[in-house]
Amino acid sequence: MLKNKETIKIGVFDSGLGGLTVLKHLLKELPAYDYLYLGDTARVPYGSRSAEVIYRYTEEAVDFLFSKGCQLIILACNTASSQALRRLQQEYLPKKYPDRRILGVIIPLAQAAAHHDNIGVIGTKGTISSGVYKEEILKINKGAAVHSNSAPLLVPLIEEGLAGKPATNMILKKYLQPLKVKKIKTLILGCTHYPFVINDVRRIMGKNCGVPNPGQIIASSLTDYLERHPEYKTESIKDGKREFYLTDEPKSFKSIAENYLGSKIAHIELIEL
Repeated sequence: MLKNKETIKIGVFDSGLGGLTVLKHLLKELPAYDYLYLGDTARVPYGSRSAEVIYRYTEEAVDFLFSKGCQLIILACNTASSQALRRLQQEYLPKKYPDRRILGVIIPLAQAAAHHDNIGVIGTKGTISSGVYKEEILKINKGAAVHSNSAPLLVPLIEEGLAGKPATNMILKKYLQPLKVKKIKTLILGCTHYPFVINDVRRIMGKNCGVPNPGQIIASSLTDYLERHPEYKTESIKDGKREFYLTDEPKSFKSIAENYLGSKIAHIELIEL
């Protein structure tokens, strides 16, 4: 049990700027918490790396966030959630931080989509090859058809600030076409970078396919989690602090982040994991 509910800190981790799409909705739904955002921008993207490397990078990230006083960490990265979360929960936490928690993004998104019978998933190579979305969806809806496609070029393009550009849209159409021909009813954006192009995805997929915003789903899921775990709830009625840490600072990060979040970022601290 936390002694001081005024200073509860939530860490939000992503390989780059994709986690901002989760943070934006957390700030809207749960503004009283202190948030520490960590982007491993020196090593983005994670999607094409081996499972062992992804685990090591993710462990280094959560080590840092826990060292800064976070009681709860959201792996706002589908690749890290698919390749590292379970091991962190089963091996790392019991040994090092038994009173703290690490949550991922995959189960909330799978649960939100599982009531459909024809589902599409787009994500990084690491996430898609893990099969984790199909696994979680079939636990809930055994009759569901789950169609997946990896989109390895989208993260680098979005990190370069090219969301919405003609070249990005052309590549996006190529990745979405195999799912569109399956006439899927809902599409899971299985990478937190992808909401940066959600309007283009919705336009390409058409009105017969729903494309929910992952950030909204994850924020709602965390709200429910905090209701069920009052030891992690804050009693503050004021907006909390926001801290930003990067392992490298691309020129575009600050401007993209401020534009997306709708607020100024006073300081970004560079750190080494």
